[in-house]
Amino acid sequence: MIVRTIHWQKLFFFCLGLFVGTAFCMKWMESDFVLNGDIFTIIGLEKTYSREKVSAILTGLDSSVKNILQYHLAFDFAFMVGVYPGIAALCMLAREKYSSKILRNILFGLAALQTVAFVCDVVENIYLFNWIKNPEISSYDFSNYHIVVITKWIIALTGALMAIPLSLKRQKKI
Repeated sequence: MIVRTIHWQKLFFFCLGLFVGTAFCMKWMESDFVLNGDIFTIIGLEKTYSREKVSAILTGLDSSVKNILQYHLAFDFAFMVGVYPGIAALCMLAREKYSSKILRNILFGLAALQTVAFVCDVVENIYLFNWIKNPEISSYDFSNYHIVVITKWIIALTGALMAIPLSLKRQKKI
């Protein structure tokens, strides 16, 4: 099991570096998300803004802010490569420390589900790219978009919040 653990550790640390680097770049870009003197956020576009507000923001963007938002979404694809495989690796590292079959299966399931979260994040970005081009957002599309976003967050947070404390354990329980 040491060989498997080493591979998961290498993957985790690679993903952590990619996650930190891309998160820094995306956070830096967010300071330019300004519309009519007001700042808007990616989290707002994802979760808190109404359909009308998202449409109004995307309609009112000047070309420079629109370009920065598109660059941000492009960086998000690299971020995804860091975050979801990183959470999966963390789940697998935690899994190696426990002998309980139920816990091991749960951690394996959470690791596997990170692929679903990854796909959800890709779909989310596709919605946003399309809405940047055409900000007329239907209620149906906006509802589906929120289902995708919520699914992504639930899977990713569940995996991370379960794996982090469990992976901090020192030795495998016999």
